[in-house]
Amino acid sequence: MRTLHVEAGRHYYGGARQVRYLVEGLAARGHDCVLAAPEGGALVGLPWAPGVRLAPLPMGGDLDIGLVARLRDLIRDTAPDLVHLHSRRGADWLGGAAARLAGVPSVLTRRVDNPERRVVAGLKYTLFDRVVAISAAVHGVLQDAGVPLEKLAIVRSAVDADGIATECDRPAFRRAFDLPGRGAVLGMVAQFIPRKGHDVLLEALPAVLKRHPGVHVVLFGQGPLEVQVRREAQRRGLAGCLRFAGFRPDMEALYCGLDLLVHPAREEGLGVALLQAGAAGVPVVACHAGGIPEVVLHGQTGLLVAPGDARGLAEAIGRLLASPALRQAMGAAARQRALGEFSVDAMVDGYLRVYGELPGS
Repeated sequence: MRTLHVEAGRHYYGGARQVRYLVEGLAARGHDCVLAAPEGGALVGLPWAPGVRLAPLPMGGDLDIGLVARLRDLIRDTAPDLVHLHSRRGADWLGGAAARLAGVPSVLTRRVDNPERRVVAGLKYTLFDRVVAISAAVHGVLQDAGVPLEKLAIVRSAVDADGIATECDRPAFRRAFDLPGRGAVLGMVAQFIPRKGHDVLLEALPAVLKRHPGVHVVLFGQGPLEVQVRREAQRRGLAGCLRFAGFRPDMEALYCGLDLLVHPAREEGLGVALLQAGAAGVPVVACHAGGIPEVVLHGQTGLLVAPGDARGLAEAIGRLLASPALRQAMGAAARQRALGEFSVDAMVDGYLRVYGELPGS
């Protein structure tokens, strides 16, 4: 089977990693995969496994109407059995239009849980033969938007647990991020955008530091709100305990340097960072939002609080910081769950089932 995959994101964020897992997983099973990605983007610069062909294209977002013609031409040149669309930024409805014009079945994966208006959904989702949600939470959002149940499927995101380090040189990790030799290290791995909840973490930290004054927090990621978060941290007197580490393509090797991952997102489709932390054996404190409860089992692999609840977040962080044994037990349970329920093979199997249900299969 030949599949054409379209990922319009320019950075190697969580969704792009999922595309790579899937495409290389399909290629490993003998399927022919073509990946269309933005010229000059991060995906084009990566080494790819045999069986994956790259097709760099200009991709300008939702208003880049010319992308329809470029994708239609690529479909005609590569003759895929199906087109799999992996992102928004124009790759969803423009890609669906291109597949429809070329007469090829299409699948859309939706990774975010923000609501959509029914009038918009009623137009957009008619373009696709199947729509895949990465969690039950995203599935529910699509149902609420009026997408027919028979068109929907759930295939959870995956983590490549073999590529996640479970042990590291802690002193070297601390030196790399200019951290003192003592005190717990918390991490947050997220883009600096409103829904990720950096503001909630900043509000919670004073209470955490009052009980655990040696704590430091490393913020991994980049985004439009970074300057604002830096200013707010300075205003609150938190600059000394925070480290801004930027986007790190090597996060798989860094989770093991953390004592705890904090993820106060208000909205989240599922949460790749949560899967990776779990695979590294790191417990998580997060919000009960979107697909997060499908990854973090409250009281077993981490702790959940209400979205926006800074006081609850501080209390949950404090509870785990006060008990290394509890952190260790939750981290071990998180790793076991990541290995058992979120493997790349399971995700590839899920998508192959969806592909097999398409017209003409």
